[in-house]
Amino acid sequence: MTSMISKEGREELLARGYSRRQFGRIAALLGMPVAAAATLPKFMSTGRAATTTDIPEMSRPDKRNMVRIGTNECWTGPFPSAAVAGAATVKLGNRYEPGDLRSQLITNASKVEALPESHILPWPGSSDPLSRVVVTFCSPGRGLVTADPTFEASWRTAAWLNVKCTKVPLRPENNYATDVKAMLAADPNAGVYYVCSPNNPTGTLTPVADIAWLVANKPAGSIVLVDEAYLHFSEAKSAAYLVAQNQDVIVLRTFSKLFGMAGLRLGFSFAKPELHAKMMRYDGKNQSGTLSIVAVAVGSSSLLQAQNIVRRRNEMIAAREATFAHLRQRGITYIPSDANMFIVDWKKPAGPVKAAFAEQGIDIGRNWPVWPNASRITVGSAGEMERFCGALDRVIV
Repeated sequence: MTSMISKEGREELLARGYSRRQFGRIAALLGMPVAAAATLPKFMSTGRAATTTDIPEMSRPDKRNMVRIGTNECWTGPFPSAAVAGAATVKLGNRYEPGDLRSQLITNASKVEALPESHILPWPGSSDPLSRVVVTFCSPGRGLVTADPTFEASWRTAAWLNVKCTKVPLRPENNYATDVKAMLAADPNAGVYYVCSPNNPTGTLTPVADIAWLVANKPAGSIVLVDEAYLHFSEAKSAAYLVAQNQDVIVLRTFSKLFGMAGLRLGFSFAKPELHAKMMRYDGKNQSGTLSIVAVAVGSSSLLQAQNIVRRRNEMIAAREATFAHLRQRGITYIPSDANMFIVDWKKPAGPVKAAFAEQGIDIGRNWPVWPNASRITVGSAGEMERFCGALDRVIV
């Protein structure tokens, strides 16, 4: 495992305070899910293969007959013309790169985002670069700071590496936006300040001016990591302009949400070349170069479909607002959202509520430890949200 990390990478990790014992853990993070990495020592010592019990991601239950509004997927697949573009590449699957698919993807992203092509790296999803940023810029002496609740992948990476993780609660008086000043005060010498905007699970936005303030006031050598997985569902300004200014900020994107490509796995990191070079020194760009040509073709086409992006966003907003109207009519507390998800406060433990919805054929989302009485609900199609509201009237009486 250790030999997977380059000599330069090993020396740099030691200089930042990591131990040689952690090299295997870091190597495991580069190219496989954190959940799988966490089980490696057990399998290496026992000599047995991982099972679906050991790694839940290896076995997702068949929910085809349910309304699936629990995992923040899009209610439909890729744009039709993008799917056609992807299908056309299947017959070229004998080639690692049939032509210039990867470079065209980067060129299209550059045009849409107004970023230099040198500042864009594609990935098979956005999970690898998220974990990679924590490895690269955190250390035993420089921790991670996030909101709470937020997307937990960075928490798992920090825990796996024994890196300090400071969680700053979202507050109603701040409209449940990430409080960047509180984050900086909580750990003035952190290595990474992680901002998910719109936030998962609340769907709330952190004003880009707040993100810019954090970038301007953070400690030297640290990074502001902005996860914009759900940005296309909102009309908010991206933090990518800070990347164009060569600031110490990394922006993550994924095609898994509005573009309907969760099963195809494609994403981006936007950063100045020096930051990407630090992230890539451990495995020589292996993961960024390992992309499905089908996913690349679908993603490249999708980026340029501005009208379809707006149309799909508006379809989601209409379904979400109709659901909010029903919740208000029922007197049920929720947090207003700018994304394809929202939080509902049931005023009682969320676990049994989720189970009750499942009995009605509705798969809703999980709760976070800090909010045990609240569930995350993904916005599905208009018809799916009507079924959710009908089930709600039977479950919450």
